[in-house]
Amino acid sequence: MIKVSESAVEFLAGVINEQDIEGLHLKVDVANAGTPSADCHLGFCEADEIDGSYEVQDLGPFNLYVAKNDEDYLADAEIDYEIQGASGQLNIKAPMLKGQTPDDDAPLFERLSYFIDANINPMLASHGGNATLTAIEKDKAYIQFGGGCQGCGMAKQTLSQGMQSQITTAFPEINDVLDATDHASGDNPYY
Repeated sequence: MIKVSESAVEFLAGVINEQDIEGLHLKVDVANAGTPSADCHLGFCEADEIDGSYEVQDLGPFNLYVAKNDEDYLADAEIDYEIQGASGQLNIKAPMLKGQTPDDDAPLFERLSYFIDANINPMLASHGGNATLTAIEKDKAYIQFGGGCQGCGMAKQTLSQGMQSQITTAFPEINDVLDATDHASGDNPYY
């Protein structure tokens, strides 16, 4: 359950009323939960749009629907509205949103996966792509591209000229980074 201050409920109820749509509520979802690029999304919704994958939080003038899959990342989350001079600001604080950086003694797979999410995926996201670590065998890491990177003609260069040097520098135990992607099945390649 997300803690929502009275000032936030009052402010958000006013914003909802300005939309002049009967039965309008709010929902909160997390994009890229548990990764360094995680982001919390608060948006309008109507009750009939919501399915069983959301928990209902009755806030009085409106409901807040929270995605069940995101509940762990929204643990201890707070929504507050602070008045600062002549204006105000809505703040969403979710300390578990981005997960935690693995310890140095965590398994290599866990540390490298987090590194890819934190350092490589934000760059690939600008082209609608992403990369996922699929396996580590001896000194080789296997990467699978998705989104705009799957089927992209530049994926080989991205891997050999960008990702490989970043990964091998950060993880000396990895000497080679290989592409494990079926590029022929890409739906919307960037190039």
